[in-house]
Amino acid sequence: MIHGGPNTQIRGTLRHMPQQGVQALFFDSWKPLRAGECDLVHLFGANIGTYHLARELRGEGIPTVVSPILFSTHSPTFVRVGLAGSRLLQKLGAGLWSDYVFQADICNWARKVLPNTRAEAELVAKGLGVPQANLRVIPNGVDERFADADPSIFRNRYGLKDFILNVGHVGPGRKNTLRLIRALGGIDHPAVIIGRITKGHGGEECVHEASKRRNILLIDGLDHDSPLLASAYAACRVFVLPSLFETPGIAALEAALAGARVVITPYGGTKEYFEDMATYVDPESVESIRAAVFAALDEKESHRLRNHVRSNFLWQEVARKTALAYREATGGTAA
Repeated sequence: MIHGGPNTQIRGTLRHMPQQGVQALFFDSWKPLRAGECDLVHLFGANIGTYHLARELRGEGIPTVVSPILFSTHSPTFVRVGLAGSRLLQKLGAGLWSDYVFQADICNWARKVLPNTRAEAELVAKGLGVPQANLRVIPNGVDERFADADPSIFRNRYGLKDFILNVGHVGPGRKNTLRLIRALGGIDHPAVIIGRITKGHGGEECVHEASKRRNILLIDGLDHDSPLLASAYAACRVFVLPSLFETPGIAALEAALAGARVVITPYGGTKEYFEDMATYVDPESVESIRAAVFAALDEKESHRLRNHVRSNFLWQEVARKTALAYREATGGTAA
């Protein structure tokens, strides 16, 4: 399975389902599935990658719920118009599809749609035409273990503390790592970037740029359950995630729970999670990223964000809300 936010979301949700009286299993694509063999299938992602499965489940009469994981720089009105145009093109010629069609079909076939933010819910309802009654906002979550992470593990391994930290894939344009590296290069403070380096030009450019910055340590990926990753969150002073958008950035939630100050993109619903307890940047501006990190380094220590995350976004609470949505989708039979 590909590493990243959706992987963490799937595993975090599934792990806490037994506490809610729900038996949940990973879908096995090699095992035939027929109506009556399960109460429902939960899809993560409404996109071309999940479209065929969603269509087959519908054909078999198996109910679905979907966490769409959608974001658009366009307004819901623009999406609605784009979807209408795509539907017209479908009628004019077979094989003419768009992302909007895949997203709308998957969401409208589902018994329940579970967006991660109110902004995403508005996009799904007003843009893709999903009835409000079929929507339930379910936030993304975080493992409670990050609250008790030991900073000494990372400190002893690398000799660093109170550094600037970024965690995420290195190379993809959305993660904006190249601009981050250039911003960090102008800050006389230790910085650490942890992430799997993608093959190709984007990843290579990030590695080359980081190699020119003496204050930046680039670590090529750590498993999500690695104690060293949790320790890095606890050992850092500022966590920065200046992506073009995040929904809402599970790594930032993890860092916040470990006690870090957070600098993050304002796009993708992040403000619904971090409210006024994070510093927001213009992700397309190296200067904005640099200034925000400087400001965060100077912030006084506060437990507001840490307590906020612990009170609202632990996977236990996410699983409780998700289990309720399952029962609504099945008339109370999901177990």
